Amino acid sequence: MSLQAEAQPSNDTEVAAKPARCVIVVDEALTPGKASNAAAVVAFTLGQRHSHLVGAPLREGDGTAHPGLIPIGIPVLKATAEQLSVLREKSLPHCDVVDFPVQGQTTTDYSAFLDAVHTFTGDSLQYLAVGLVGPKNRIGKLVGGLSLFA
Repeated sequence: MSLQAEAQPSNDTEVAAKPARCVIVVDEALTPGKASNAAAVVAFTLGQRHSHLVGAPLREGDGTAHPGLIPIGIPVLKATAEQLSVLREKSLPHCDVVDFPVQGQTTTDYSAFLDAVHTFTGDSLQYLAVGLVGPKNRIGKLVGGLSLFA
């Protein structure tokens, strides 16, 4: 979920025209279940915001169709909580950012989640995951030192 004032990618066709890269970076301290949840929440929103990244439907030999998947892949990387905040801040001017604040895993009530986030300002939010979509070279520079989440 992005908290960027309802921001949409600045120019979706521009993002689609350049070689795009999509990555999700998760807090390395999360348990596998919580990390999977955080990555899934971010991926769902990235897919909604960047529908052009979904490939053609997959078709079996008998014609049975399966929904299209992302043909460029989505590496899930790990970072410390501090690195996530720095990465988010550095990425904002260069690519589309979908961030998932820690309050997202403290309740199953979305209204309570909205209220919890509303009590914070600026740099005081902490993140469980950050998703990035943008030019391949720019994303590479931003996440180059990070390892795969394992």
